[in-house]
Amino acid sequence: MSLMPRLDELHVHDPHNSEVHAKQDPPGQDFGSRVELALGATNHLFNARNSPRYVAQVLQGVTAVATKLERTTRPFTGVGPSEMKARVGAVDLDTPLPDTAAALQELETVYLRDAIYFHDAKYAAHLNCPVVIPALVGEAILSAVNSSLDTWDQSAGATMIERRLIDWAAERLHLGDNADGIFTSGGSQSNLQALLIARNHAVAGLRREPAQSGLRLPALLDTLRIFTSEDSHFSIQKSASMLGLGFDAVITVPCTPDHRMDPAALAEAMASARDAGLTPMAVVATAGTTDFGAVDPLAELAALARAYRAWFHIDAAYGGGLMVSGRYRHLLDGTRLADSVTVDFHKTFFQPVSSSALLVRESAMLRHITYYADYLNPESAALADIPNQVDKSIQTTRRFDALKLWLTLRIMGADAIGALFDEAIDLAARVGSLLAADDDFELAAAPQLSTLVFRYRPVVDGVRLPEDTADVLNPAIRAAVFASGEAVVAGTKVGGRHYLKFTLLNAEATLEDIAEIIGLLRRTGADLLQSEVSA
Repeated sequence: MSLMPRLDELHVHDPHNSEVHAKQDPPGQDFGSRVELALGATNHLFNARNSPRYVAQVLQGVTAVATKLERTTRPFTGVGPSEMKARVGAVDLDTPLPDTAAALQELETVYLRDAIYFHDAKYAAHLNCPVVIPALVGEAILSAVNSSLDTWDQSAGATMIERRLIDWAAERLHLGDNADGIFTSGGSQSNLQALLIARNHAVAGLRREPAQSGLRLPALLDTLRIFTSEDSHFSIQKSASMLGLGFDAVITVPCTPDHRMDPAALAEAMASARDAGLTPMAVVATAGTTDFGAVDPLAELAALARAYRAWFHIDAAYGGGLMVSGRYRHLLDGTRLADSVTVDFHKTFFQPVSSSALLVRESAMLRHITYYADYLNPESAALADIPNQVDKSIQTTRRFDALKLWLTLRIMGADAIGALFDEAIDLAARVGSLLAADDDFELAAAPQLSTLVFRYRPVVDGVRLPEDTADVLNPAIRAAVFASGEAVVAGTKVGGRHYLKFTLLNAEATLEDIAEIIGLLRRTGADLLQSEVSA
């Protein structure tokens, strides 16, 4: 018989009417105090007993965010890193606050006040979308229930919802009846997993040759090459490095003037590689480049990949939203030819981060990343047809992010999501016309989706501002506008020159809203030029 007292026999504060405020005593505190602390802490566990507390505290948090949203009139306050570092650093994390209200009040000063708000019409920088309310409902539910999508015995219905959404997306992309896939944390992870599958698929092919059948993996990687456009996402190079191929295993292919991969240049690059004894492992096309929104000529690139028996991957992290577009769906024609496709729902499906997926045309290809662990997903479970999603994923523990998209589709519908993206694309076209007609600005290319790359380069004393001066001026304009908090725009380089960039994903933003940003950029640029002249 145990001599230790049961927890329920010890005198403690009423867990329903008190919260733990005290800092933990140093080592040596008596057993009763430690048990009292632990029992008090159980007030904060999410369970049936504490459900009223859960509702009350979550509502406090939701109210704090809603109140802040209603009172916020610009996308950013302009706070600098040093001030924020000092403010956050001053918090004593070892001393809890009295209650949730106090914690939320503190949060106002270290986060909410100075957060960058993507819903604001003057936010026009990166591929950050305003999010739809049904997805926020999903976020609240999934974080509370806290399903883990690695195994069936941790997720049950969540597994089937995710699988159903994968089937839905694959159908929209015309990938065929054997398609499959998995939700991921984002486009970079989706691209990494696609290239991991492509690498292992290529290695399996090399090992069918008698002279290479017994070689270890490192010896087989040296000749593998990935082909992608010069405007593709940096995650392709990063993936190659992480997969043991090295950055230089990625061969960048020139683009045509509209920033789409040039099929003729790809054909030449692949032929040269083959002649040099190299193995074309994969061709990565982009459906929506980060800067220009360009969609590569998918069908032509797919034909070249097939000719060389290379894996054909489409990075549609940005352009994937076209699958639900009412007016621009045709831009994704050719996805049916892909071996794999990346889609970021947290970009053009207006979902909270994170929500992405990798889809493959042949379910069997996912075997290239499967690993069985006896304690988690034994091979016997696969043979018994138990749906463990970790069999398909490079992650183990994984959130039920699919729920956000599920509720969005069930409450809004796919057509409504597509309409939001269509509005953003239409707005970009109107802004493009505005910039093209403005003598103070140069548009790098006509918009293709919802991004615009341009720069401030006015005529001064009858002469267009020199390129080198514009290269200094445009990053300074961006920094000054960001510091003002009045708007947030992005920057990039084209041909080694500095440009500004709009990324428009807010269906409520108007042409007048963006015109105001353009006016702000113009005034800021003129002021910077004037101060330079005065100096």
